[in-house]
Amino acid sequence: MQLIDRIRGGLYGVAVGDALGGTTEFMSRSEIMKEHGNLTEIIGGGVWNLDAGEVTDDTMMTLCVAEGILANPLDPMQEIGGRFLQWYRTLPKDVGNIIRHTIREYDGNWYDAAIRTHSVLGHSAGNGSLMRCLPVALCYPKLQDVERVARMQSKMTHYDERCNEACEIYSRIVYRIMMGETNLQDAIESEIKHTDYEHKVHAVPDCEPSGFVVHTFRWVLHILLTSASFAEVVQKAANLGGDSDTIGAIAGGVAGVYFGYLNIPELYSSKILIRDRLDEVCKGIGDLRGV
Repeated sequence: MQLIDRIRGGLYGVAVGDALGGTTEFMSRSEIMKEHGNLTEIIGGGVWNLDAGEVTDDTMMTLCVAEGILANPLDPMQEIGGRFLQWYRTLPKDVGNIIRHTIREYDGNWYDAAIRTHSVLGHSAGNGSLMRCLPVALCYPKLQDVERVARMQSKMTHYDERCNEACEIYSRIVYRIMMGETNLQDAIESEIKHTDYEHKVHAVPDCEPSGFVVHTFRWVLHILLTSASFAEVVQKAANLGGDSDTIGAIAGGVAGVYFGYLNIPELYSSKILIRDRLDEVCKGIGDLRGV
């Protein structure tokens, strides 16, 4: 599979998982069953009253990270942060509480703002940095850069080490696929070995699909390990309810990289409303990687 197909698959995978799961965010599984049966189509609506194919903060902040890296691959923090601020000023429908608070605390130093947010809220272990970190592994061909930037972009808003660890593990899994790993299960199991996730993702997780980063990542890994296609990944995430758009975006990103853009059903990819921006970023990453 060509690298550009994996890049496009990853970014579109985030958007599709986000748009599909946005319909069921904050719903329980019984509520989803009653209202939608088994949701398989991107129809919008939900708590944010989305248009069909509209994405939320998961995809938009992913694009901020990607565009920031493309603007300054060697030291992208300020470019990423500037795009966070621009996006926030558009008054998006969905902004996570930790990210909202950190942006309001920002006065020139992202790390300090994240620490203040952690102190004021008493926690910062949300999934908001994990949901946006996919571009790191798409952009950098060297593992040390992937690890460095994955953690850097996380610590800009989320002080809790569990967030930074999850972003690094996630990025290492994607990196393995980008470098030619042909077995997704092997990639996952290699990277979660000797971590708290090692024995907690094969069976159905005994936790809610919540915005707590550990719970989110357990569900993401479980879905990836138990699905045979891209469509199955994003549909399972959407029908979980809870933080379904974010779980769908995170899992959809990995699935898109692994299965490739051509294996994302057209009824999903063609529905996304920001296709032009996604295509532009995909081209930029492809140019950066020389493909």
